[in-house]
Amino acid sequence: MLKIFKYLKPKEWFFAGVSLIFIVAQVWLDLKMPEYMSEITMLVQTEGSAMSDIWIAGGFMLLCALGSLAGAIMVGFFAARIAASFSQRLRSMLFNKVESFSMEEINRFSTSSLITRSTNDITQVQMLITMGLQLVIKAPIMAVWAVTKILGKGFEWSLVTGGAVLILVVMVTFLMIFVIPKFRKMQTLTDNITRVTRENLTGLRVVRAYNAEGYQEEKFEMANKELTDTQLFTNRAMVIMMPVMMLIMSGLSLAIYWLGAYMIDAAGAMDKLTIFSNMVVFSQYAMQVIMSFMMLVMMFILLPRASVSAKRINEVLDTEPTIIDGKAKGGNLELAGEVEFRSVSFKYPGAVEYVLKDVSFIAKKGETVAFIGSTGSGKSTLINLVPRFFDATEGEVLIDGVNIRDYELEALYNKIGYVPQKAVLFKGTVNSNVAYGDNGVDAYTEDEVQWAVKIAQGADFVEKMEDGYNASIAQGGTNISGGQKQRLAIARAVCRRPEIYIFDDSFSALDYKTDRVLRNELKRTTRGITSLIVAQRIGTVMDADQIIVLDEGEIVGKGKHKELLRDCPVYKEIALSQLSEEELVS
Repeated sequence: MLKIFKYLKPKEWFFAGVSLIFIVAQVWLDLKMPEYMSEITMLVQTEGSAMSDIWIAGGFMLLCALGSLAGAIMVGFFAARIAASFSQRLRSMLFNKVESFSMEEINRFSTSSLITRSTNDITQVQMLITMGLQLVIKAPIMAVWAVTKILGKGFEWSLVTGGAVLILVVMVTFLMIFVIPKFRKMQTLTDNITRVTRENLTGLRVVRAYNAEGYQEEKFEMANKELTDTQLFTNRAMVIMMPVMMLIMSGLSLAIYWLGAYMIDAAGAMDKLTIFSNMVVFSQYAMQVIMSFMMLVMMFILLPRASVSAKRINEVLDTEPTIIDGKAKGGNLELAGEVEFRSVSFKYPGAVEYVLKDVSFIAKKGETVAFIGSTGSGKSTLINLVPRFFDATEGEVLIDGVNIRDYELEALYNKIGYVPQKAVLFKGTVNSNVAYGDNGVDAYTEDEVQWAVKIAQGADFVEKMEDGYNASIAQGGTNISGGQKQRLAIARAVCRRPEIYIFDDSFSALDYKTDRVLRNELKRTTRGITSLIVAQRIGTVMDADQIIVLDEGEIVGKGKHKELLRDCPVYKEIALSQLSEEELVS
């Protein structure tokens, strides 16, 4: 838990120090009031006391109460300020850290867990800081200071107060032993319910199409019930504390007055007033001691869950990304746009089997290199090694003659126009999605966006939308069709004017006519740019300068369309499953 506080800034530590001054002043004022109560008690019981003296003592007591209130307000202000700025920084740090993660780290934590850590977990830490300054610091100071005040005012009363404190400590310890493991489990269950909810919302169309609402509801209810049962257990355990605390407080007051009555009855006439006054003061201080422990109990309710949350946040912040920056900002200008794989093998983290085995090829500047193979042959995995979503397990991937591990990540990404297998659009407009990101420039002009959309064969449908290029795009592009999403994703890559295009099965949602026109337009307007295309359709790859056929992670064929039809049985089998022999040779 303490480890997370290293992210506090000096300004926030300063605010915490100022808060400490106000807390000490508040405690001093709170503990001063029983002294004025004792003075008033003595004045009331003493014959000939002036009413003005009682009013003066009462006035000082009122000032102490108002001063304590002012101190509490100031502490609350500083605590809220520290907690809000600290949680804001933690969220930014978590977001930036996740942005630097490769797919390996993302998969290790899971998306739903990272969402929970960025929201719920940080909220738990924020609540702890807000309450902590007001309770954790104040409670021990008040308890120790109150104990020093009551020492020597009655052995019997001190013994009873010590017994009450001991009962509280035993109760809190007993509860914590059983409750803390449940708090740890609670955060994992929160991850689970986030995952189920997210899964249901993103797959809503499939859920409805298969009449699976009942199944999804049952799955959610199971996750919800498990979380609710755990929360009920922890809440019931904590709820026990408050009645027991009130019982101890009332019992302690009763015991003090009961013992005081016996002591007053046994004392001489001169000592009765002193004992009575001490009893009033002692009961006030004893309540302050118990109140201190009540505040600590409040923290015990917050601390276990916040501690688990802090640990989960630290796990993300302490994780070192496996994909790290190199130093190279550029490669060999004579080889600009060239991509080379040298004996590359790859297996996913923790896996036993290799997905790619000894893959070697060169895509020269301006060439179109296509990858084809059966499902699971490693096509998408291979293409994802180029932008370093993963690093090759063995061998080297080179761009412009430089190992991609040696590039600054920003410089590497600026060389690439990437279109993923599943088109991703962000909430905004057509303009903002096509002009997304940068390539060493501040912004793209409207003409550049329109040019890119026209090449991607998207101008027809975009210009028919209500606001044209300023038309709204929903999160995930849910308000346009799959083919339209793919064309906008392709336009985004074209708009960057990169050295290398990566199309990861990016033409699958397009009809054959649009697919061919788009590829011809790309070839005509983007000469000199290397294209790496993953595709399932023979029609998409047959015009490529080089076709690489993959089977179970190995290259089983390499060459042009006609060469592969003649020499590669795997390619011929795929081709004949889609087109007739007449169509293939035409």
